[in-house]
This record gives sequence, structure tokens and C-alpha cells, in this order.
Amino acid sequence: MAKIIELDEKQTTQSKAKKKTSKVNKNRNKSEEIAAVSVVQRIVAVVVIIAAYIYGRDYFLKRYIIGDDFETFAAVSEYISERSTSVTCSKDYGSEFKACIPKKCGRFVMDSVVSKQLAKSLRKLAEKGMSHGGGSGGATILDLHSGALSVGDKFVNVYKITGKSDEPVFSEADFEIYKSVKQKILLAVAQKFGIDPNVLYLTNPTFFSRMTAKPAVTLHDEYWHPHIDKVTYGSFFYTSLLYLSDSAKDFSGGRFVFVNKDVNTTVEPRLGRLSFFTSGSENEHFVEKVEGGTRFAITVSFTCDKQFAISDPTGR
Repeated sequence: MAKIIELDEKQTTQSKAKKKTSKVNKNRNKSEEIAAVSVVQRIVAVVVIIAAYIYGRDYFLKRYIIGDDFETFAAVSEYISERSTSVTCSKDYGSEFKACIPKKCGRFVMDSVVSKQLAKSLRKLAEKGMSHGGGSGGATILDLHSGALSVGDKFVNVYKITGKSDEPVFSEADFEIYKSVKQKILLAVAQKFGIDPNVLYLTNPTFFSRMTAKPAVTLHDEYWHPHIDKVTYGSFFYTSLLYLSDSAKDFSGGRFVFVNKDVNTTVEPRLGRLSFFTSGSENEHFVEKVEGGTRFAITVSFTCDKQFAISDPTGR
């Protein structure tokens, strides 16, 4: 009888152990199922993030960089005495400088303001200064007003540099050419926008740029982002660009692009071509990445606020 009782107890113990093991196995299976679901969810989340990134990247490239559906406002192959288009003015200008703020907003392209010979002289001036430095990425900047010159990932004062004979980098003739071109541009902007040139002032930043296909190293190299000059540089009211090289001949890529609601429009750089426009959010824009060669230009900016006016450069 005792053996039977002992046997029953043993069987009961074994049964309990089996149930406990079964329960543990069930819990383990459940944990594994939960873990598996968690892993699947993570994978799905990663896939969604990657898909969103690819979509966003492709949209940006199509919308801003590649531009299969862009319209050409000014082609490099054509000589344009004057071409313009009007756009609705933004509310970025305020009402303080009534004699100067734009009464109408728009975009102009003129190949008749600066001769090719003058443009070549300006390019030589830029090349002379930039020969003493050069950005580590695809963009090199030279500002004759502040003396700032890209050297690696920093800026140095070009006026602190002297040649082998201890002579200044730039001659008086160089500055006279620069002033002459600046004045031609100022008068063109004032005339086309119906402004008294005496209330329009040169402002910072006004600078030469050299762009190549080298990868960007610093934020200064990333010139291709869409932006609004009046937002980026509060003093801007009118922006102008004078091109010192020819698209297709001297470089590939590098078109200037106006961002429009429907179809973006492009200006193809041409030696001596002047493009200018009101600086508000009605004229958001960017420059396409340069794919090869070297693109030279000079940005000349104007303000209505005299406190932000800058003087002509003197080399000091």
C-alpha cells in the first residue's frame, strides 16, 4: 500500500513538473513570438524610413536639381539685349524706403550692359586673387570689399598677401575696372526697376565665385540649396549676377534656376551676361551643381538702407 501511495506521489510530482515545463515552454514560445513581431516591426520601420528618404531625395532632385521639366529663360546660345518677366511682389520689403523699394518685381537678363572684354578683365582679376588660395571644396569666394578669400576650409584676408616683389595683389587699374562694372550694373538695375540711382547702395556680400565639381567640404561649398536673398541677407533689395564664363564651353551643369510654383526657369551663364532681380521671396532660386569645368561669376547686391551701404574697394 505504501508503495502504491509513493508511486502516486511520484506520478503527481512528475505530472506537475511536466505542466510546469509546458508552461515555461509556452511562455518561452510567447516571448519568442513577441520578439519576432518586434523584429519585424523594426524591419518594417527601417524600410519605411529608407523608402521615405529615397522618395524625398528623388523628389528634391527632380524638383530642384535635375529639372527635366525646366523652361529656359535665357540660353547660352542666344545674345539677349534685354529680356524680362514680371512676378508678383512679396511683402518682404516693408514700407520704410518708399523711393527705393520695388514698385514692380521681376527678373531681367541683359547681354548688352557689360562687354565681353570687360567681363574677361574681371575674370582675370578674380583669377589673380584666387591664385593665392582656393576652397577645399567646390566653391571659392573672393570679396574685394572685406578682402575675404577662401583658403582650404577657412577665409584669409587677401590684402595681407603680397607677391614676390612685395607689391599688392591688385593694381589701381584692377579696382577701376571693378568700379566701372559695378556702376554699369547699378544704373541698369535702377533704370529697369524705375528707381533713382542715388538711393540705391552697394551692400554686403558682393563677391566673386569660382565653382567646380569638387565635393563639398564645408557648408560654404553647398551653393545648390534653394534660398531667398532677402531672407538670407536682410539688407538685400536687388540682386545681380554677372557671368564671367560660358555654360557648356567652360563648364557643365551650373545653371541658375528660379523656383516657380509650376515649372522652374533657368538662366544659362554666358560671358558678360547680366541677370538681376528683386531679392524677395518672389524670386527663390539656386544654382545647379557644377558637373565639370570651372564656373566664374560675380554677385553684386544692392540695398535701399543706407546704413548697410559699403564703399568701393581700395585694397586697404
